[in-house]
Formats: sequence, C-alpha cells, structure tokens
Amino acid sequence: MVLPIVTTPLRIAINGYGRIGRCFLRALHESPCREHLQVVAINEPAALESIAYLTRFDSTHGRFPSSVELQGQQLLIDGEAIAVSHATTPEAVDWKNLGIDLVVECSGHYSTRNELERFIAAGCPRLLLSHPANSAADVDATIVYGINHETLTGAEKLVSNASCTTNAVVPVLELLAREIGIDHVLLTTLHSVMNDQPLADGYHHADLRRTRSAMQSIIPVSTGLARGVERLLPQLAGRVQAKAIRVPTPNVSAIDMVIEVSRLSRPVTAEAVNALLANAAAGPWKLLLAYTADPHASVDFNHDPHSAIVDGSQTRLSGQHMLNLFLWFDNEWGFANRMLDVACHWCNKIQ
Repeated sequence: MVLPIVTTPLRIAINGYGRIGRCFLRALHESPCREHLQVVAINEPAALESIAYLTRFDSTHGRFPSSVELQGQQLLIDGEAIAVSHATTPEAVDWKNLGIDLVVECSGHYSTRNELERFIAAGCPRLLLSHPANSAADVDATIVYGINHETLTGAEKLVSNASCTTNAVVPVLELLAREIGIDHVLLTTLHSVMNDQPLADGYHHADLRRTRSAMQSIIPVSTGLARGVERLLPQLAGRVQAKAIRVPTPNVSAIDMVIEVSRLSRPVTAEAVNALLANAAAGPWKLLLAYTADPHASVDFNHDPHSAIVDGSQTRLSGQHMLNLFLWFDNEWGFANRMLDVACHWCNKIQ
C-alpha cells in the first residue's frame, strides 16, 4: 500500500454501515492509513445507539480496538467526531457542507450510472462502490487492487471495488494466464451466509432458494463472478463460467478453481504451479496473496487481510492440462482492506 502524500487527512464518508461499512472503519483503524484518511461522516438509517453498539462489538471480528462513544448525534472514535445521519436517499445528505473528499458506498443499493450520479449531484465529489456496477459503463473504472489500480488518474468520479470473489480470483488467474496460459475456467464459490438470507424459512427474497434457512442448508445462488472476471481480464472473455453455493458458516469463504491449461503451453505439474503461486505470494503480491500447505479449516482465516490464500495442499492435476486450485478468503475483512487500499491510492492521485 502506498500512503497518500498529504499534510491533513482526507475526509471520508461511509454510506451504508453494514458488514462492509463497519469492516472498512475497523480496517482503517488498524492501518497506517489512519493518519492520512479520516472517516468524518456515516449515513445509515439504523438508530444511533445500534450503530454505536455494533461498532463496539462484532460477533465475527471481536471488540473494536479503540474507544467508541456517543455525543449528541455524533459517534466518537478515540475522541474524533463522526457525524451520523439517517437518510434513505443520496439527496437527503448534505455531502458538500460536510466537506467530504470521498464517499465509500457500502449500502449496495446503487449500481447504475443514473443511480450513482445522484450522489454527485447531491454534492459528493467522488464515490467508491463496495460492489460491482451493473455494467462497466456505469462507472469510470472497476478496480482490483494489485491488478489495475495504477490506471486511476484522480479524475474519476465513480469507481467500483469489484466484489470479494473477483478480488480473490483475478490475481491468481492473471498470473496463471500470463505464465502458463489458460483455455477455460470454472469457478465454484463456497460462500459464507449473507444477510439476504433468513435464519428460518421466510419470504426474504425473490430467489426461492434464498427463502430457506441459511443455517440449515447448503444453498446454490446466482453469481456474477464470471462477468466480473472477464471485466478485469478481457483476454479470458467467453472462457469463464462460475457458480456459487452458500454454506452455513458466518464468515470466511473458499473458491474451487478448475482451470484448463492452454494446450499450446508445456505440460504443468502441481509442484510447479504451487511454486509459482508461493513465489508470487512471497514477493510482488505479498499484501494481496498468501500461500499455505498446512492442514487448514476455514476459521483459520477469520480476519485475514489478504485477497486470497492459496491452499497448496489441495492443488490437483488431472492429466497434464486440467488444474484444480483451492483458495480461502475472508469475504469481509480481505475485501474491506482492498477497499482501503484503493481509497488510499485514489486519494493520493486526487492530491
């Protein structure tokens, strides 16, 4: 991470203070970026007391590492004031008078350019999305940190941080496509439960599978991962398929990758692929990618800041060209840290 070269912290607002919004704030307070970026506003419809309580205590990531207090309509983090509003539309927040440099949009409610430009029209100078836009044209850039963050110029207004799964797989696929060649890819995400699923069967979603109890079943759901990968790696366009399965765990997910290695490349071995990934994790992608061959379970990666952790013990090869890899990732904490990386880099360009 390259920290912004600034004399005063840039002012950040969080719109939507759910799982990713709260993890973004926590990640900032555990990062050197804290001296350079300051969260000064949160917009979240929930009650202020609930906002303070869920900032202090988190069932997945534990207690907040700093003091959290209430003062009027403000949240005090280590004595620093964060203005809290409860608006349900972008226009209802006075972003301009708050002096915001960047809004981190974590509500997930806005995905088209017309929807996103409502923030700009309301006085927000620039917006970083915690989810993919509907299409590439709906934002000025879709960024996976470590892959294309250097393309940011500072002139952008609308930027997407892609998805947690896209951030997990794109570095690995980019490396393998460059070094050994890829013909086709099939990705299966084993994703921990999310709050669009009910604890007991109920009318929570138009997708009938998501009306079923999250904690009692393994549930297939739709995913836009293939589209997200092709958006970042156009050289793989038309050659990626993906599916997703929700599993009854509260956090940490995995991706099972089946890769047809290019028939034009030399035959590969599991050992050679593991060595390639381990070297990348130890070198240029040290902050993004980790490698392990230890006998892990998913809980071992709770609060892990990497985009993905390659489990070398699960690498398999069928024949000479059919490769199977297994990645772990903390779908909350890893993604929130990549959002923070992009925010730092973008703000440096703004300066």
